[in-house]
Amino acid sequence: MYNYSELVDEELILLLKERDKLAFTEVYRRNWHILYLHAFKILGNEDEAKDLVQDTFFSIWAKASDLEIKTNLNGYLFVAVRNRIFSLIRKKKANPDFVDILITELNQLDNATVEHIDERELIRLIDLEIEQLPKKMKEVFNLSRKEFLTNKEIAMKLNMSEEAVKKQIHRSIKVLKLKLGNYAGISMALISVIHHRI
Repeated sequence: MYNYSELVDEELILLLKERDKLAFTEVYRRNWHILYLHAFKILGNEDEAKDLVQDTFFSIWAKASDLEIKTNLNGYLFVAVRNRIFSLIRKKKANPDFVDILITELNQLDNATVEHIDERELIRLIDLEIEQLPKKMKEVFNLSRKEFLTNKEIAMKLNMSEEAVKKQIHRSIKVLKLKLGNYAGISMALISVIHHRI
């Protein structure tokens, strides 16, 4: 009989592949809270974050026999949760180009950075920076971010080409990245989700 709490991740993975329920329980015990915090920081909703992490673990148990973990267990779990977060964000009525940029930004964040983010402060900072954007850039960005219009819809509304809209969104992201550094992506994720809920 194993003392599961003393097993290293590699040993737990091997047992997990054999569908050992106690190994799964130990993996869950070690990782649930940090994965929940990660999801909550991005989604800003407790229930959504809990459901997403639970679903991730259910999925892992369902395919336990076929698990192929090429990195470490912690990294594998974070990627699994982050992929589900991306799917959830994509399902919201967001501009797909904006979501693609957002996902690229989130992929560049390390897990330690996400853990120490103060969402309210970042939202305040990014809103201040958006107010400083050139008028047309700010208008395009907000139509994409808050009203979830596609590039085509924004182009028609503002009498611009789709390519010009796309460039304005990319430029606004670039400006915000310069101002907010690595936190730009997570800030926009939080804002997108918050405005969608409102």
